Amino acid sequence: MASSFSYAQPAHRAADTAVLPRVSPNVPDDAQMIRTAAQMTRDLNAPDARIYWADLLASAAIGYGALAGAIMIEALLPALVCAAVAVLALYRAGSFIHELTHLRPDAVPGFNAGWNALIGIPMLVPSFMYEGVHSLHHARTRYGTDKDPEYLPLALMKPWTVPLFVAVSALAPVGLLVRYGVIGPLSAIVPALRRIVVERYSGLVINPAFRRAMPEGAARRRWLVLETAASVWAITLIVLVATGVVPLRTFLIGMGVASAVMVLNQVRTLVAHLWENEGEVMSVTAQYLDSVNVPPPALLPALWAPVGLRYHALHHLLPGLPYHALGEAHRRLSAALAEPSAYHQASYPGGLPGLLARLVRSTRSQRASVKA
Repeated sequence: MASSFSYAQPAHRAADTAVLPRVSPNVPDDAQMIRTAAQMTRDLNAPDARIYWADLLASAAIGYGALAGAIMIEALLPALVCAAVAVLALYRAGSFIHELTHLRPDAVPGFNAGWNALIGIPMLVPSFMYEGVHSLHHARTRYGTDKDPEYLPLALMKPWTVPLFVAVSALAPVGLLVRYGVIGPLSAIVPALRRIVVERYSGLVINPAFRRAMPEGAARRRWLVLETAASVWAITLIVLVATGVVPLRTFLIGMGVASAVMVLNQVRTLVAHLWENEGEVMSVTAQYLDSVNVPPPALLPALWAPVGLRYHALHHLLPGLPYHALGEAHRRLSAALAEPSAYHQASYPGGLPGLLARLVRSTRSQRASVKA
């Protein structure tokens, strides 16, 4: 069924074309798309615990095994190969933090605790840094506004902001080590510092204006358990390196791999959305069109956008759908929704290079318009 309105953009917007018209925040909702998406995926909503656990355990085992190889192998090329494998596998394992924010506590028994033990604490990104934050990004009236912790109008900013956005992430492992090994413990005895730590340094966010609320009740108790565990690990690591128990070379390789994981995630973040909204409240369809799917037949997105992140626009349409169901949901909706449905307009066959080029061109066009 044809829609009764136009999006003023070509279907299947190719990421390697010239800068395209921006998505209007007030674009009318494609009611047929929203209704069809809900109806055709009802049987896909249940997470499969076997898939979650098998994927996480395999990714963690490969990641840490490859990291051990990178540390122990002295030959440069094999060590670099091991490091690359470690980055991709640990990045995949770490990406499950996104799933944790959408899973009901009892949906996959023990998975939250297991992820924190395997990845969250060792990598110094306990799940509370995303839980209670990411949900705000999905709030209907927050997405794309200054109250969204995970949104900046990057496409409308100056060109230097894109490389800076990526470069800063390379220092994240050092920042996390300081946050949990030094500042966090100090904040336990300095109330004023504690508020700053919670508000500004306890969330995986990209909006520098965002301030996190102090946790309360059960969330506070769980937060303290995870934060204490992360601080104990950070302090232990600092002491072991300072005393020579952990060789400096080993420490630097581990930090290098962690830094590469953060950079890869930051690059992926650059192409998760179009980043074109200037703070207005957006319709559901506008939010969908401002997000990105990179579906098959492209293969590389499975590496740089793992655990369902290659279907990011679809995820914003159906945030409760488990990651392993997104591929099937996409196939169903692609077949059921004929153009000019908005559904097809969020797919970008150009992949990562084309999407990055599109973002850079957009920032340059903004600079040119300012000069004019």
